Amino acid sequence: MSSEDTQPLDLNATELSATPQGASQDAYFKIIQRMHKALKGAGRQESDASLTAVSKNQNWDVIEPVLKAGQRSFGENRVQEALGRWTSVRPDYADLELRLIGPLQSNKVAEAVAFFDVIESLDRDKIARLVAEEIQTQGRHPRLYIQVNIGEEPQKSGVLPHEADAFLKTVTQTYGLKLDGLMCIPPVEGPRGPYFALLSQIASHHGLKGLSMGMSDDFETALAFGSTEIRVGSVIFGAR
Repeated sequence: MSSEDTQPLDLNATELSATPQGASQDAYFKIIQRMHKALKGAGRQESDASLTAVSKNQNWDVIEPVLKAGQRSFGENRVQEALGRWTSVRPDYADLELRLIGPLQSNKVAEAVAFFDVIESLDRDKIARLVAEEIQTQGRHPRLYIQVNIGEEPQKSGVLPHEADAFLKTVTQTYGLKLDGLMCIPPVEGPRGPYFALLSQIASHHGLKGLSMGMSDDFETALAFGSTEIRVGSVIFGAR
């Protein structure tokens, strides 16, 4: 092997963009630009909404460049996957924010409360009760969102819209939990605006400011309807 073969690669910007690592970083900056443009078009400030990069099921080689580019909020679907990916990384990034955006199983509640900064998927009485118990036990208070099954789809998690008022009352009054907002995943077919408008209406009725809505294919519409957090994965990292 020649000395040339052992030299480290010195990629320029064009070459880096051709790699999966460079591609994810480039895509990340483009999403930030699109987000800011959509906010401006809606008459909102850039600070009115944030991006959660959905890192679930992704390889570290495409996540790390986005982290190093300055992204600090990441969304995960499974507790164990998140623990495996982020436990060793977390000490190096004091401002890292990890959000559980997938369904929370009852046997994972203790770990979720201990690990995540935000839990977005409160969706039934048992989970709310267990979360409240763990918060009391651990003395740790992740920020909480209720997931609303905004399209009333049987295959999706979340409280139904017409049951949201009662569930929010149970969560806040019976279990004493403080809520930051609501989250939804609208149906794939048809316009998304009416679903985002409905979630915003429910949140406003309860004085909740957090609206986690809008993903890779509809986040600009969500921002027009008041989203405070968009969750984008595949457009940044590529298909899983």
